[in-house]
Amino acid sequence: MPYPDKLLAADEEVVRHLHPHWLTLFGPVVAFLLIVGGASFGAAMVPDGRQQGVVRMVITGVALALLVVFVLAPVLRWRTTHYVITTHRLLFREGVLARHGRDIGLSRITDVSYRQTLWERLISSGTLTIESAGDGSATVLKQIPDSDGVQQLLNHMIEEDADRRAQENAGYIRGDGYGSAHPTALL
Repeated sequence: MPYPDKLLAADEEVVRHLHPHWLTLFGPVVAFLLIVGGASFGAAMVPDGRQQGVVRMVITGVALALLVVFVLAPVLRWRTTHYVITTHRLLFREGVLARHGRDIGLSRITDVSYRQTLWERLISSGTLTIESAGDGSATVLKQIPDSDGVQQLLNHMIEEDADRRAQENAGYIRGDGYGSAHPTALL
């Protein structure tokens, strides 16, 4: 079962599943082109001789190491970073080998704000800052596509979660199943 479906509760649904903005891949693509071009040029410029094969192998090895550091790692970081908004919580996961993440219940979120630079505004990206009750520090999600739209969606989902919890609590307190049954079942 793929992420995040394996983490969802029975009555929980994914509202929005995001990765960081696609322009975060611009740097790795440029690095790929420069490294491959530089390695190809360097290998072509090696003079003929006994050591030609060894020098080309060294150039290839250095190029591969640079590709792993400057291309593969950022692409895998982008691919494995997930921002998931569900009907009950916000899920954040990042990393390949060393992973970290956080689950924040919508009822615990006290403030959601976004910040955009001029460039981020032009590309419709930004940074979300989420403050939650009982936690010492805010959760900062960077390079979020449509950050202002995601902020509005989170605020809307927080309100819906509060309404859902109020209906569930009202039905529990009254003891008549109000809020937990289908509206037509009460007739």
